[in-house]
Amino acid sequence: MARKKLGETLVEMGVINLETLEKALSLQKNSGKRLGQVLEEMDVLLEEDLARALAKQFGFRYIKGLSRFRFPPEVLALCDAETAISKSIFPLKIEGKTLHLAMSNPLDIELQNDLSFKIGLNISPCVTSPEEIKAAIRKHYLVEVETEENDRSWTILIVDDQEIVLAAAEAALKKEGYTVYKAENGAEGLKKAMQIKPHLIITDVLMPRMDGLEMFRALQANRGVAEIPVIALSAKASAEEEYRLLEMGFYDFVPKPINPIRLAARVRRAMRQTQGSHAK
Repeated sequence: MARKKLGETLVEMGVINLETLEKALSLQKNSGKRLGQVLEEMDVLLEEDLARALAKQFGFRYIKGLSRFRFPPEVLALCDAETAISKSIFPLKIEGKTLHLAMSNPLDIELQNDLSFKIGLNISPCVTSPEEIKAAIRKHYLVEVETEENDRSWTILIVDDQEIVLAAAEAALKKEGYTVYKAENGAEGLKKAMQIKPHLIITDVLMPRMDGLEMFRALQANRGVAEIPVIALSAKASAEEEYRLLEMGFYDFVPKPINPIRLAARVRRAMRQTQGSHAK
């Protein structure tokens, strides 16, 4: 049986419709670009969608949530950080004489052969998104894992479509010692929240593609991130707006434009109440 093409697989999965596929194929013609790249540029395809489609199309195992797990030092030692970053790969586990390897491009046979020759093990590719691999590399290669709770790095995800707001909030919170991640819309914020499991999320209410309310509902529906406290940002600085958002389940409310001192104080309060007295 002939293998289905990527576009057919994406339509079958319900990620895109036929009309979108036809438009993408028209844009791809004579462009020299891969179909997946064209769809990503059209803003209709997430990296995770492409990874799932590749897994389905070629029968690879699809992996997600890499940054949540622990990996033995002997497995991580099979691939240095520079190689992992440049090739977008991450070693998962050894079974017998086989290394299970997460890859954003599991069709890169040359890379698999080179690594297999270097480490003396067969390679069994699994597919995941580049963002998943980056998150795992940050945690397991680039950041020393802290074992003492008091030395733990407290992580905050800020979601806002305005760069000036992201920059101001990031500066204020980094000054307090927090590790800050950023996202420009609800869809990106949801994806990053699932990947890094931050201790706190701060999100604007009104954003394109997926707004803060939709992202919040999606978080609440997922057991893995439902307990993360979420602070809402809103340009509607009224008592009615604050009441509405708190009734929805948001942990706190901060009006826009944000005041850095107020934001830092609200975040510190939220962290202490949800993470314990040792949190900043």
